[in-house]
Amino acid sequence: MLTKKGKYGLKAMVHLAGQPPGEATLVTDIAVANQIPKKFLDTILGELRNAGFVNSKKGKGGGYTLARPAHEIRVGHIVRVLDGPLAPIQCASKSSYRRCDDCTDEKHCAVRLIMLEARNAISTVLDNRTLAEMRALTESDSAHLMYYI
Repeated sequence: MLTKKGKYGLKAMVHLAGQPPGEATLVTDIAVANQIPKKFLDTILGELRNAGFVNSKKGKGGGYTLARPAHEIRVGHIVRVLDGPLAPIQCASKSSYRRCDDCTDEKHCAVRLIMLEARNAISTVLDNRTLAEMRALTESDSAHLMYYI
């Protein structure tokens, strides 16, 4: 399940993806526009900065910008940085695998097998979609209409 931290982080990244390249955005502006508590957003943006997704600049003209173009940032990578592995249980995780204490036959464990399927489905979507594609979902349908006369 996506936590509030993950959800707010994605909202902030989508917000930054909508800004002109290189134009810094104040954390307060992101927080207000997306209804995110500012103090929590400060922490989230700090983690995203440490992971190399955003840059920050202090002082006049300061704020946050994307560290790379939105079309180069995979949604799954953002989620993993903020919320950890995509798998619902550790024995289904690729990056944080740990065998369950109560499992006697992992190859035939119905719970693990269905959770592997769920993890793979989630990964297929999130790792094959970019931040730019996510941002495009928010744009008005009318912006994509073509009129022929």
